[in-house]
Amino acid sequence: MATSPAVTPDPRQRFSDRVDDYVRYRPNYPAAVFRLLADRAGLGPGCRVADVGAGTGIFTAQLLETGAAVWAVEPNDAMRAAAESSLGDHPGFSSVRGSAEETGLADQAVGLVTCAQAFHWFDVPRCRREFCRILSADGGCALVWNTGRPDASEFSRGYEAIKQRTGEEFARVRHEGAVRQARCDELYGRGKWEYHGFAHAQALDFPGLRGRLLSSSYAPKEGHPAHAPMMAALRELFERCQDGQGRVTMDYVTEVYWGRPAGRSTALPQNGGPTDSTA
Repeated sequence: MATSPAVTPDPRQRFSDRVDDYVRYRPNYPAAVFRLLADRAGLGPGCRVADVGAGTGIFTAQLLETGAAVWAVEPNDAMRAAAESSLGDHPGFSSVRGSAEETGLADQAVGLVTCAQAFHWFDVPRCRREFCRILSADGGCALVWNTGRPDASEFSRGYEAIKQRTGEEFARVRHEGAVRQARCDELYGRGKWEYHGFAHAQALDFPGLRGRLLSSSYAPKEGHPAHAPMMAALRELFERCQDGQGRVTMDYVTEVYWGRPAGRSTALPQNGGPTDSTA
């Protein structure tokens, strides 16, 4: 197995040197997510949202499209600057230098907290207290991930194998996903949350595929001994699986965990506990 790339121990800094690839090649989120949040939390004009761990603003931008006012909370200076560059002119956008554990927002400032592709980095007991503080009495929280489907196709299986060969760091990140439900129990209370899954996909040419992989914190960058073998394997996989028009399809399930953080109201608008609406 290849030696793992050096990683920054502070998760708030680990994407600082990957911002360009993150902005250009990370996928957006399906419209069904925002319809769900409109139904559960009144997402739309007049809704106030804290997008915590907002990164470069991919999810923030789609929240803003609904007419909501969004406070994008992000501790990483480089990622926050990218969001400010692309979204700074939007009248509903506010950029906040803060973290999940210390957002810097006022008490009961928002009716909805969202965390897209970020919650696995948070200190759950501390962020639960913070979310309870900044949420209105009837406010709720949505955790969102675009999760790859490693068995969806020959390409997906090959891409998963390449990621596994990048070393122990990928295995650790994958393990964090495996304990997602336990972390949801810690945030919301045991079983007091809903699960929804929505099919999603991203079509990529080779530069896009390369950038998508390099946007991941565990992928070795140029100059690391594992980088060149990884790129050679990626090129071979692309040539073998591309559709004849120079693209491959990366399949995801966009996962949404919805509930009210324990310590505030834990009542759900529908039946309590995990529910699956995979489409």
